[in-house]
Amino acid sequence: MFSSNDATRAALTDDPHVVEYDVRLADGTDAEAYLKAVAAADPSLSPSVYAAGSDGGIVAIRTFSTTFTVLLSVVAALGVFNTLLLTIRERRRDLGMLKSIGMTPRQVVAMTVTSVAWQGVASGIIGIPVGILVHRLIVENVRLIDFPERTIDVWGAPLLAGLAVAGVAIAVLGALVPARAAARLPIAEVLHNE
Repeated sequence: MFSSNDATRAALTDDPHVVEYDVRLADGTDAEAYLKAVAAADPSLSPSVYAAGSDGGIVAIRTFSTTFTVLLSVVAALGVFNTLLLTIRERRRDLGMLKSIGMTPRQVVAMTVTSVAWQGVASGIIGIPVGILVHRLIVENVRLIDFPERTIDVWGAPLLAGLAVAGVAIAVLGALVPARAAARLPIAEVLHNE
């Protein structure tokens, strides 16, 4: 790939927005000799060589996407955690009453976790199709990098099933700590304070 000045660009294309060109060398071509020839032909060019088959841009995009996904998952779990913690504070009296009539701590945890698990299911039902649509729109309309088809067509059944399970897992993991805190609420203290 090399950078070019306006005169070189105009000789190759009418598009004023082109700032770099990819040149694929034939098998067996000496890349160093090519670089020297380009530099000798026009000193204003800045040629560089990339190894054959290197997908530096794609690797960078995958790394960014993975990091972004992990961060969004953590934020989602913290959102569930915070919401459920506030809900349990508001429902302390109700939980105390349920425990006073015989609800075990395990039942309190199960009730609390299942109360948010449906939100994970709903997020999967709504979020997966929306995510696929947004992915397709971005990849088809933002062509800064010429993506190989294998990086565009990534939605297989195992991945979709994993995403659906991830929505429920994030909801459940975010709910576990507040659910256990609810199970430990002392009945007498809760009913006395209310």
